[in-house]
Amino acid sequence: MAKNTRQSSGSRRDPVKRPHGHLRRSQLLTTFGPGALIDLPDYSVLVSGLEHWFGPMATLYEPRLLQKIRDNLPEVYELRMPPLDLDPDQPNAGITVWQFPEWFITQEAVTTRFGRSRRLVHRQAIHKRRFEDDDHRKWPVVPVRFVRACLHGHLGDINWYRFTHEGDVGGCNRPLWLDERGTSGDISEVWVRCECGKRRLMSDAATVQFRALGQCDGGRPWLGRYHTQEACSEPNRLLVRTASNAYFPELMSVISLPLEPDDPVMAAVSAQWETLSEVKTVDELQTLRRLVKPVKQALEGLEDDAILAAIQARREAASGTATSHTIKEAELEVLTTPRDRLGSDQLDSDFYARALPRSEWESPDSPWMGAVERVLLVHRLREVMALIGFTRFEAAVPDIQGELEVNVQLAALASEAPWRPAIENRGEGVFISFQPAAIQAWQNQPTVIQRGLQLLQGFRCWQAEHTQSRREFPGLPYIMLHTLSHLLLTAIALECGYPASSIRERVYASDFGYGILLYTATADAEGTLGGLVEAGRHLRHHLKTALELARLCANDPVCAQHKPDNPHERRFLHGAACHGCLLIAETSCEQFNDFLDRALVVPTVDRAEAAFFGAEW
Repeated sequence: MAKNTRQSSGSRRDPVKRPHGHLRRSQLLTTFGPGALIDLPDYSVLVSGLEHWFGPMATLYEPRLLQKIRDNLPEVYELRMPPLDLDPDQPNAGITVWQFPEWFITQEAVTTRFGRSRRLVHRQAIHKRRFEDDDHRKWPVVPVRFVRACLHGHLGDINWYRFTHEGDVGGCNRPLWLDERGTSGDISEVWVRCECGKRRLMSDAATVQFRALGQCDGGRPWLGRYHTQEACSEPNRLLVRTASNAYFPELMSVISLPLEPDDPVMAAVSAQWETLSEVKTVDELQTLRRLVKPVKQALEGLEDDAILAAIQARREAASGTATSHTIKEAELEVLTTPRDRLGSDQLDSDFYARALPRSEWESPDSPWMGAVERVLLVHRLREVMALIGFTRFEAAVPDIQGELEVNVQLAALASEAPWRPAIENRGEGVFISFQPAAIQAWQNQPTVIQRGLQLLQGFRCWQAEHTQSRREFPGLPYIMLHTLSHLLLTAIALECGYPASSIRERVYASDFGYGILLYTATADAEGTLGGLVEAGRHLRHHLKTALELARLCANDPVCAQHKPDNPHERRFLHGAACHGCLLIAETSCEQFNDFLDRALVVPTVDRAEAAFFGAEW
């Protein structure tokens, strides 16, 4: 468990007392990484940059992932796991957090002619979490829920005096109030009021065209109290600090690929890589072989020259000299290898999979399995996931090949840090590959092409509203397989013993082939219970269930008749897809629930001719 052990304000003041609470290591990548806002029991805080992470941080070795990161961030040389709270009394273990925001409102409201009013006060006017008014009454306070941010991830407190007086403060420093008229707390019913008589509706701050919050100053308070600002041309936007769009981590992940079965030297080196990674000479190697018992046992019978060559090969892979395949192409190349067994069945291996015999999943009375080419039961896999940066307001996800979207400006995790936080998860899964000829024949049909043009038009409408994004249309094979992946994940979760939110997907659609990997990988025992492997043995049943569920949505015919370019619904990246049929937990989906359409998979009440699985099944 990573522990928040120190807490400071974002200004130049001394640290205050430690907050209580722990976070999982995985949460520090997926939810509460550097720059994220957290409500702790006693404070609202901002997670610090990497320079303020302290304590033991083990190095993670995954050359393929490190290489891909260095293609875009050449200054990164290492992946480290977040600090582990091994000793609660250890003063230098954990992650610093900075108090943010610095503006507060009184918890108790007073009734005025303006509605329910709460005093808006700065941190400097607060003592022991109480604000003392002119009548010497002490009011408990809570952090204000409104802050400012921009599309580049910069963050700061709202200049409340400037906002209330519409830029012309004129030296006014009278008390400020937040007035609420309704009961919903909606910003259209919230006013900011100064006792000088100036008032302004909070919803003005949400309209970017008004530029009511001014120009972004490039503030990065998570980097520390003496952080440097950077140039920024974006206007400030209103951000509710507890909203789901306050923090979107940019993650890259790879599945550790199995070693070649005929390469015992590389297998032995990989097993002891943490010890052997810095070895460069025969003398150093012989010293370790003589003094370190696990190394001696692993390398027994192997020649020194062969071992050094394997160490050098792995080191070069980590430094960026390797295959030009994308992340998913390299994985698909292994998953579709025509061998019955992949990897090693040893308990300490990172990958082990077995092909399910065709006789167990194909039969004449199962026409829906006709396009399936291979079913692979992945008994053991290792996923390594690294945090690269983050955005606010809009998520930036890797492309359909798992590569980083290089044209997106990510907020910095640190001022200068040659490493990135990463975690490793172990689990199991099932991989289904499809016949390329069947997919090519399907996508060349005129009715499918017509449906594709409708989806493309919706994507263009989305692009018109997201001019900074370089996201590309993924193509019909990807959308079809992505939709099928959601359907199959939901069907399997009903019987496999895992909740749907703990199962994740990797969709493969390229010239290398087509397939779906459903897997669960966690840092604890939940990732290795065997439920997905057993579900893979009954894939024929689960796939039929998934297709039957997809035929009719609880929101049909509205769902099936949705037009991607409809400007009123504004679901430009969806065809026949909604919460009633396809949308799943965003932690499970690699595209944040975008690029989905049931009409490409099965006949719907509105369209039947574009389905990959036609009416004959």
